[in-house]
Amino acid sequence: MAVSLRAQLARLRVDLTPWRGSRDFRILLVSGSVFFLGGMVGYVALPYQLYQLTGSNFAVGAMGLVTIAPLVVFGLYGGALADHVERRTLLVSTGLAQVVISALMVTNTLLPHPQIWLIYLCGALNAVASSLQRPSREALLPRVVRHQEIPAAVALSSLTGQIGQLAGPALGGVLVGTVGVTWAFSVELTGIVFATLLYTRLGSYRTGDHSTAPSLRAIGGGIVYAFRRKDLLATYLVDMVGMFLAMPIVLFPAFATEILKEPKLLGLLYSAEAIGAMCASLTSGWAKHVHHQGRAVVIATMCWGAAVGIAGLAPNIWFAIAFFAVAGAADMVSVLFRSVIWNQTIPDEMRGRLAGIEMLGYSLGPLGGQARSGLVADLTTVRTAIVSGGVLCVAGVVATSVWLREFWRYDARTDEHAVRERDLRAAG
Repeated sequence: MAVSLRAQLARLRVDLTPWRGSRDFRILLVSGSVFFLGGMVGYVALPYQLYQLTGSNFAVGAMGLVTIAPLVVFGLYGGALADHVERRTLLVSTGLAQVVISALMVTNTLLPHPQIWLIYLCGALNAVASSLQRPSREALLPRVVRHQEIPAAVALSSLTGQIGQLAGPALGGVLVGTVGVTWAFSVELTGIVFATLLYTRLGSYRTGDHSTAPSLRAIGGGIVYAFRRKDLLATYLVDMVGMFLAMPIVLFPAFATEILKEPKLLGLLYSAEAIGAMCASLTSGWAKHVHHQGRAVVIATMCWGAAVGIAGLAPNIWFAIAFFAVAGAADMVSVLFRSVIWNQTIPDEMRGRLAGIEMLGYSLGPLGGQARSGLVADLTTVRTAIVSGGVLCVAGVVATSVWLREFWRYDARTDEHAVRERDLRAAG
């Protein structure tokens, strides 16, 4: 019995095999962690600086409007570019661009009168550079680990991202509150420099001889490929339904202050989902034994919606924090298996374009969800907005999975695309 329990616990432990076996995976993981940590420090400093300079909440929110167009345009173009050029070169060149942009942000803080227009310009340029870089970084992951190690690699990458999501804002808040935004942006700059230097140590990962040059036709080819594959289409739609209908973050200030009467604990609401996601990542060893990954995505997203809805009924803030943590864990499971499906089934010559499409879905769903939550809360109540979002999420995910029933039947052992990629990796 003791041996059996020990074996069961071992199945939960995060799998470190990709870390031990792949030098380039270690480089990607460390560089991405440092880059994300610094970026989250800047994520706190930028709106703080804007608000200090303008005193306007709209001026802070306008940064999101400034970055939408670059995200859409260059996210799709960056995906097509990643399928054509050498990916290490693209990572390094976009990293250098981000170094320059971050240095401008630091310099601007040192001026007697920091320029607001320059902050918006740097925000837009950074969105361009990030949109060009991210598809290449994500498309590299399946190239640096073995096919069967992809679930563990995705879980480790997510875990380090969650650590940055927790530690970065905390560090940023301390820095802007004690030594000022110059130091915060300097930390972000240091992280970008370090990550870019690490990217230069990667091996060369060239695309195939018959890769398609970036163009509208190439981008359209990626979109057509995604729509023709119902399993891929379902991964995008299930996530967008979940995020659009049950994204509660914009309501946290009102929920903590007006409903739960605990404004001092507002920060814990923001941290709850990341804590839950981290717990899910740390116990993700079981994921490599799951083959019906579509079902896992559907069930996890339904659990996300249900947990958010229950949190909306919370009688006190600790109840809400607990269920938002459950929601974060469920979302992490959904992210894990969606990423595994993408990385185990998409051909290398298409990975960049599909990563660009995924980035848009991942970004636009939450943006739309926050607008929906705010509108419903203004028309009804904060509780109604959160609870109705959770209920609608569950219903919407069920409807989507019924419509795209192939997703529910997806099996990584027999799916033609997964088998093809597994055989290609084995032959290579």
